[in-house]
Amino acid sequence: MSIQQLQPANQQELRVYLPYFQGNKRNILPLAISLFKKGVMEGQRRIEGADGIPFIATWNISTLPADLIRCRLQFDNNAELSYELLMQSSEYIDHLIDVILNFQRSRSTDFSKPFYRKLLRIEE
Repeated sequence: MSIQQLQPANQQELRVYLPYFQGNKRNILPLAISLFKKGVMEGQRRIEGADGIPFIATWNISTLPADLIRCRLQFDNNAELSYELLMQSSEYIDHLIDVILNFQRSRSTDFSKPFYRKLLRIEE
């Protein structure tokens, strides 16, 4: 499923997450919740000066913002290039908001640099 095909989440789902987001992120939140409920996303990590690396991200779905979810990214369809991390669902939805905003700007489905730093456990 493409980000363009997402339908906004309903008001009941939205209400639970609203206190966790401010400003412009609230405008994207209904689409981010909808993407979160899919539990899977395919994209491509852009590499400067090279071809992008395809990935598939999967995660467990929860209904509460404070629930921990496990996100797994597998790059280039290679099990040896798999990474996992745990975070609260509200934090992960925040990263999905960034994915949607990035898609709206560049038509590319990819996570933000802060997400990859967290995934690879790189300190800022």
